[in-house]
Formats: sequence, C-alpha cells, structure tokens
Amino acid sequence: MRVALAARNIDKLTALTSETGAVALTCDATEPAQVEKVFAEVSRKLGTPSVVVYNAGRRLRGAIEALDPDEVHRAWLASCFGGFLVGQHAARAMLASGSGTILFTGATASVKAFPQSAAFAIGKFGLRALAQSMARELAPKNIHVAHVVIDGGIATSYAKTVQDHESDRFLDPDAIARQYLHLIRQDRSAWSWELELRPWTESF
Repeated sequence: MRVALAARNIDKLTALTSETGAVALTCDATEPAQVEKVFAEVSRKLGTPSVVVYNAGRRLRGAIEALDPDEVHRAWLASCFGGFLVGQHAARAMLASGSGTILFTGATASVKAFPQSAAFAIGKFGLRALAQSMARELAPKNIHVAHVVIDGGIATSYAKTVQDHESDRFLDPDAIARQYLHLIRQDRSAWSWELELRPWTESF
C-alpha cells in the first residue's frame, strides 16, 4: 500500500514515515477546510484512497459538575465530529471510484461509559453511531465501513516492564494491525461492521 499519515503535529510521525515510506500531511481533523485539503493532497499525490482509518480522539476525565464545557466541546470535536468530516470525504471519494473501506477506531467508552468519563464517552458513542449508520448506508454501494472497539490499554502506551509485555495484559499493536488488515480483506459476502479487541485479562 501507498500510505498517507495525517496529524496536527507531523514531527511525531518522522520515524513512522521513514519506516513505511508514507507521506506525512498536517491536518486538524476537527477543521472542515483542513480535512478537505488533506483529501485533495492525498488524491493528488497518491490517487483515490481505497482505505481510510480514523484514529483520532481526545480523552478528557473529570466529575460531571466540574467539567469545562469548552474542553468537552473540544473532546467531542476530536472523537466524533472529526470522524464525520473524514468519513464524509472518504465516502465521497469511494463512491466515485465504486469501492473502499472506512475504519473507525473506538474504545471501551464506545459501548460502556465509566464514572468521570462523560466527555470521552459521548464522543466515542457518537463515533460508533456514525460508523453504524454509514455501514448500513454504504454497504450496498460496495463500501465497507467498520468500527473497532479497542477495549484495553495498548502496550506501546501502558506496558512499562518485561512482565507487562509477557503477561498479555495489554493489546499488542501488531496484533491490532492484523485485525484491521483482516477487515480490509474481508469478502463482502461476510463483512463485519464492528470488531471488539481486548486482552484475555480484560473484563467484559
């Protein structure tokens, strides 16, 4: 695959672009004009995208009575509204080409909201609803839309010791990637709209 990566700060993508040969593009997914621009750049540099993955989010914790409405709004923009903008542009491109796969990364909060997690949960619940609606709308048009619930900590962020890695307490990023690739390669006679990934130690 020829890959484009987008982030607000592309400096953090240097190692990954070097490893993969990807094109790095600056984009704040919550800004409609920037999303439109990045899709235009991808089309110009790489052609019409066949796979689009939305993996952005903003986690905000706090007691409901103390949450700053502006911060909640920013969290919702990143977790949900940005997904809508990216999903819309991806759908437009793929409808024109006649096929494609759109994947949204969710979290435990997509299906189960915890105390002091209201801001994160409303964004992730919304993203899941978006994915479900798009999946039903676009499947008959040969566009596969799926939502992936990442239910647990990812090893690159949370595993600090050899014991952490060996215990399988955290999701292995390579194992996650293989499941995303599985979704991309699924035959359309048996498409999944949602996949939940969790370590065996994680409670349901």
